[in-house]
Amino acid sequence: MNEIPKQPRAIRLNADDNVVVAVDQLLPGAIAHGIAAIERVPRGHKMASAAIAQGEPVRKFGQIIGFAAKPIGPGEWVHEHNVEMHDFARDYRFAEGVRAVDFVPEAGRATFEGYRRANGKVGTRNYIGILTSVNCSASVARFMGEAVSRSGVLDHYPAIDGVIPLVHGGGCALDVKGEGYDILKRTQWGYATNPNMVGVVMVGLGCEGFQIARWKEAYGISESDTFRSFTIQETGGTKKTVAAGVDAIKSMLPVAAKVQRETVPASELVLALQCGGSDGYSGITANAALGAAVDLLVRHGGTAILSETPEIYGAEHLLTRRAATRAIGEKLVERIKWWEDYTSRNRMEMNNNPSPGNKAGGLTTILEKSLGAAAKGGSTTLTAVYEYAEPVTEKGFVFMDTPGYDPVSATGQVAGGANILVFTTGRGSAYGCKPTPSIKLATNSEMYRRMIDDMDIDCGDIVEGVPVADKGQEIFDAVLRVASGEHSKSEELGYGDAEFVPWTVGATM
Repeated sequence: MNEIPKQPRAIRLNADDNVVVAVDQLLPGAIAHGIAAIERVPRGHKMASAAIAQGEPVRKFGQIIGFAAKPIGPGEWVHEHNVEMHDFARDYRFAEGVRAVDFVPEAGRATFEGYRRANGKVGTRNYIGILTSVNCSASVARFMGEAVSRSGVLDHYPAIDGVIPLVHGGGCALDVKGEGYDILKRTQWGYATNPNMVGVVMVGLGCEGFQIARWKEAYGISESDTFRSFTIQETGGTKKTVAAGVDAIKSMLPVAAKVQRETVPASELVLALQCGGSDGYSGITANAALGAAVDLLVRHGGTAILSETPEIYGAEHLLTRRAATRAIGEKLVERIKWWEDYTSRNRMEMNNNPSPGNKAGGLTTILEKSLGAAAKGGSTTLTAVYEYAEPVTEKGFVFMDTPGYDPVSATGQVAGGANILVFTTGRGSAYGCKPTPSIKLATNSEMYRRMIDDMDIDCGDIVEGVPVADKGQEIFDAVLRVASGEHSKSEELGYGDAEFVPWTVGATM
């Protein structure tokens, strides 16, 4: 299975490119696009297809991904050893590439089986969540969840997907008037109101910076048959709080079990887009196919959220052209500038983002990674830009500012209202999400076969000739099935309890 083909394949992605991507490993002397490799080029990596003088741009996808650190000859392997990154002017033209969406008539739109909530939102899952105001109450939240599971009471309520403790490491020693507090406040509210949650218990210690009473007042939250809150100090300690929480959850079960799936339009889907463990195939196969699926979803009236701001750095000028208005495009650039300042203040740089695994998979700079990552967003108009964990209210293709770290990024998207998630990976990811199911796309067939228990869809066959549009349709159909209750691989494995990771911004005091 691992033999080197006699005629190894390579792809030129754009006529303006001066590199080609090795689909198969290129050994010295191998001919690809009329160029003889003069050294080994690993699969997924780049080979120069023309001479590139020192300081000249290296181009892939028709865009700049870096600059030659020294002269590069045709047939040379192009990677970290001979490519460097420095800032360059990007033409932030705004709202120039906007085109009308060819919406599918309502009568012909796709549907799925979802849970219609009282506020009109639609869930794809039916969870009861145990949220924590502070890390000091994390163990109690877990004890509650374990006690409910041990009791066997959930066996009598098959319509309920589970009880999930969603704990985190913050909640205290922070500026209660600062940005970090506001982010945590939004994130907790977003999870409490995500349509995949049918009931919530919030538990705190009592003396923390993130006060439950203050949070409830901010959002007008009252105790009800689907929302209860406790603090360990007021309730009388660990055992009493666990008992009170378990009783509250048990009282919610009959209410939660009453809701039934019904046929709803695909326009009720809010799809989170994620990529992790990216490689040289990501922008060619899985991300491109996911972009095609996003275009389909938007045509059916749905919403898709692109995020991971550090991973669109260098490609943001392509998104500003698609902004519905200049103000939307300028908001995206504003977030990019915030990240440049944020990384500078923390003595980092944006090009630190590609991980060792990304680089081993063929990605050389953040510019290259970003161009591939942005492909997940398809081609339709950018209708809104949101800050982390803000409620997503606009339909269509939108952007949310998040870090590139997958659990933190996805947490913001779920807080924003995402009820389904698709995650592309080239190196292989073991990510899962609750309460929002995650569908995994493999960028290459070799990894798909190796991690078959974790991967839902193989996109590696695109390099074998499967059209991107056909793979996009396959992904869209899978989204509808999972939204209707079919379990993804990560759900079957039980992932999602430990992936709630709110973004921590600012000093820990």
